[in-house]
Amino acid sequence: MGEDTVATKTDGERLIAVLCAVADAIEAHKDELTELDRPIGDSDHGINMSRGFSAVAAELPGEVGMPPADILKRCGMTLVAKVGGSSGPLYGTFFRKLGVGLKGLETIDLPSFVDAMDAAVGAVMQLGKATEGEKTMVDAMAPVVVSLKSSVARGEGARLAFAKAADVAFASAVATIPLRATKGRASYLGERSVGHQDPGATSFAYMVSAVASCYC
Repeated sequence: MGEDTVATKTDGERLIAVLCAVADAIEAHKDELTELDRPIGDSDHGINMSRGFSAVAAELPGEVGMPPADILKRCGMTLVAKVGGSSGPLYGTFFRKLGVGLKGLETIDLPSFVDAMDAAVGAVMQLGKATEGEKTMVDAMAPVVVSLKSSVARGEGARLAFAKAADVAFASAVATIPLRATKGRASYLGERSVGHQDPGATSFAYMVSAVASCYC
């Protein structure tokens, strides 16, 4: 597979490997994500995400013949079923809409992937009624889309694009620390939510980093 290609229609095995890398990253940082959730949430973000992606990693290897778009939709449905709280529906929507945006493509190149991701993030924003600056996963998702679009405009390949996006994702997660939460359970804390890093933005950053590692 070329550096500019994210996946091909028949390359389910490659995409499943990427999703399993994401699952490994979530598992490795499960405790950290739960600790981030402790002061402003239900203290279960890492646990819930680990349960969901462990199920994804267990189910998908048997689906190597499935088109990438369908694999992503299957991932999304599994997350909805297995991840508790608001993260399940939100991440489930992200992956399902990502799959919808890629359906029918013979080759998933970087521009096509970024367009689908843009729509997927938009769906998350609509479902969560969230915009940037409200201390949610959107605060990492939206800047990553901007970064990837910039890479496409510059003609950069997937390897460099995802590496840059991972850096942006982590910086954006850290940038949630001074924000006041206005969505979800954290919003009940008002000003007391200031000074804490958003766990959803952080889990998304680890996902993007895991994707980037697959192109090294």
